[in-house]
Amino acid sequence: MSRRCELTGKSVMTGNNVSHSHRKTRRRFLPNLCRVTLASDCLGREFRFRISANALRSIDRIGGLDAFLLKAKDEKLSLKAQRIKRAVKKSLAPATPA
Repeated sequence: MSRRCELTGKSVMTGNNVSHSHRKTRRRFLPNLCRVTLASDCLGREFRFRISANALRSIDRIGGLDAFLLKAKDEKLSLKAQRIKRAVKKSLAPATPA
């Protein structure tokens, strides 16, 4: 599994550990990933994601998984999240008379 948030695209960053004497050694900054189950109100289902703690706070602030997915850009979402976003859009679209 990659260390990447499925909803925000946040991933590993690199930088330096800087000692008191200013020696620099390479290090990695890992995202704070959590495995969570989020419910979709439109679809009436629950989905498991591996997301960052920051994304979890954003979902709560925006108003749920559906609202977050509709607002998010497709480039940042994982393939699974993109499929769920399409399903949410489809369920929210008004039924066209045929």
